[in-house]
Amino acid sequence: MRAVAMYGAVAGLGSLVVSASAVAPAGGTSTTDAESYGVTIAAERAEAAGIVFGTCPKAEMLPSPVQCGTVTVPLDYAEPSGRQISLTVSRARASGKPEEYQGAFVYNPGGPGASSMYFPLAAALPEWKRIAGAYDIVGYAPRGVARSAPLSCEDPAGFIKAPSPAPVHPSPAYKLERIAQAKAYAQGCARRTGPALRHYTSLNNARDLDVLRAALGQPRLTFMGASYGTYFGALYATLFPSHVRRMVFDSAVDPSPGQIWYRSNLDQSFAFESRWADFRAWVAKHDATYHLGATPDAVSRSYEKARARLALRPAGGKVGPGELHAAFLGAGYYDDYWTLRATALSEYLKGNEKPLISQAAPRPEAARSAENAGAVYTAVECNDAPWPTEWEVWDRDNTDLASVAPFETWDNAWMNLPCAYWQTPRQEPLDVRTWPGALPPTLILAAERDAATPYEGARELARRLSGSVLITEEDAGTHGIGGGGNECVNAYLEDYLLRGETPVRRASCAPHPEPDPVSLERSAATPKLPHAV
Repeated sequence: MRAVAMYGAVAGLGSLVVSASAVAPAGGTSTTDAESYGVTIAAERAEAAGIVFGTCPKAEMLPSPVQCGTVTVPLDYAEPSGRQISLTVSRARASGKPEEYQGAFVYNPGGPGASSMYFPLAAALPEWKRIAGAYDIVGYAPRGVARSAPLSCEDPAGFIKAPSPAPVHPSPAYKLERIAQAKAYAQGCARRTGPALRHYTSLNNARDLDVLRAALGQPRLTFMGASYGTYFGALYATLFPSHVRRMVFDSAVDPSPGQIWYRSNLDQSFAFESRWADFRAWVAKHDATYHLGATPDAVSRSYEKARARLALRPAGGKVGPGELHAAFLGAGYYDDYWTLRATALSEYLKGNEKPLISQAAPRPEAARSAENAGAVYTAVECNDAPWPTEWEVWDRDNTDLASVAPFETWDNAWMNLPCAYWQTPRQEPLDVRTWPGALPPTLILAAERDAATPYEGARELARRLSGSVLITEEDAGTHGIGGGGNECVNAYLEDYLLRGETPVRRASCAPHPEPDPVSLERSAATPKLPHAV
């Protein structure tokens, strides 16, 4: 799941029903006694070995004082003495006084397929300074990601194909083309990885996290997961509640077994329609700056004008409708992209292609990492749960959904369609749940209008994790809010991580300010922190 999604109107998806006869059978139960024993064995070994931290390899591009090391985990926890794989780990030591030290703080940014090896660099940011004073800031690359037993499903040189189309209502011929591509991709994943492919799952990500905890010398884990990271964090809390010290779920996935993952992706596509409308309303409000239209519909017409023009003549030969859509999908995740995207669209329609090419053209140097991230995403989601195996189900559900939420629906469907033709056994999702007293208080952060992980997912997680506390950023939609631009949210985060303090059950924060419109010149002159979408 690109994160997951929905937004308030879940009932609108009531007609999108998956019939049991069209779902691939699961390959077994979620977790076994053998796997539980395997985690114990692997954690004991990791605790004894520890992690030897030193200078980071050049491939990580991490400067001193960040240090790097590896932790060894079993490929298959049912065979803890069988094949082992190494996960890369990064660390910035706590900068505070010895009496302030609280151990290691591990972070995962989501995905599936994303690495947090860069996360120790956050220790230098003002929003993280006090937390970095008390904790070692730890990042890592999960199994399959980057240098951690990397997955690949196709030649990276062919992964980024541009320019590409992005039909909102695809023709029958285009659908047949994408079905063939999905089948070939699923076959490539199986061929390139072999029998090991089945072991790239969310449950194994949770088990790996417990081995990492032990290798770091931590009796109990302090962890923050964002987006998909909240899902395997919730699996961890369910499997190892006594191993949790403090746990933050930022932009939470709905962990209900029935949501994983087909339903989540339908809901996500539905939700992005509302967030796309939020962006267009903001652009319309600033028509004096962008000249894209004084109403959301007028802004939409400007966007469609650009789509049509790019279909005939791709910008720079590389930016077609598909690249345009991918760039503007980023505005659905992060409103700090709004000024950049609005400026690029405005300039393009005035004849200046450069901002759009800069923001939307694929980067050949990133092809390998992009292909790897896509392979991990696909493997984890396809392995985690049953998926419909009949194209008729996908076609019906996405055609119906695209009639009310056209912006993201088919793009999301094509991304996940290899799961219909997956060749390894699927698991049954674990029922995430803890009982009163089993788990220390945990903190859930959620933006009310987040499309990637809609708000109802945070509410459902709060219902399932006894003693959890939900902090809501009201009327805001940025994906991932901890350590961001909302001081109220950050205060709750610091209170929890530094002092273990939470509100009684839930609390709310006013939204962070909307972006200020900026000219092309000011935008180009302002330093930007990179984001991953």
